[in-house]
Amino acid sequence: MKILYIHGLASSGASGTPANLRSLLPDDTVISPDLPLDPIEALNMLRDICASQNIDIVIGTSMGGMFAQQMHCYRKIIINPAFHVSQSMRKRPRENKWFNHRQDGATTFILTPELCDAYEEMERHQFDGITDFDRNNSVGLFGDNDTTVNCREEFLAHYTDMRVFEGEHRLSLDNIRDTIVPLIINMTR
Repeated sequence: MKILYIHGLASSGASGTPANLRSLLPDDTVISPDLPLDPIEALNMLRDICASQNIDIVIGTSMGGMFAQQMHCYRKIIINPAFHVSQSMRKRPRENKWFNHRQDGATTFILTPELCDAYEEMERHQFDGITDFDRNNSVGLFGDNDTTVNCREEFLAHYTDMRVFEGEHRLSLDNIRDTIVPLIINMTR
């Protein structure tokens, strides 16, 4: 099975979640790229990966959840989605550090007003094109102690399968092992 994992803001493909997924699902392939900062470049890259790699399931956390839900006609696990990441971006300092190592070696990134505007424009259209397949094959997972974002109502306005897990915004190994992996197996096998 091929899994596309999409990281959140200020993270990278080298975050702990894809590493834990690889460890817990050693017979499967977990693809976890570093997202470009530009939202349209990121969306296009993710769509290209889905098509060229024959992805079986897409998993996204936080900002990655926003991108994941735009991968139409794929099974999806959308975790603590930040459907309005532009609002969070506007509250952050201009220069930020990446949480994890990135393939390009970058250690910081700049949040410009133009970049925030580009995210806001994409967010206005992020739910366009949702299909019946998407509605029937997308699960929203929300940590019961997530104090970072709460997009439950917006998720339910577009999808039906929302579940709550014991956890926070960032996933722990226990969350991945006890909630995410069984869900992946149930949705794909």
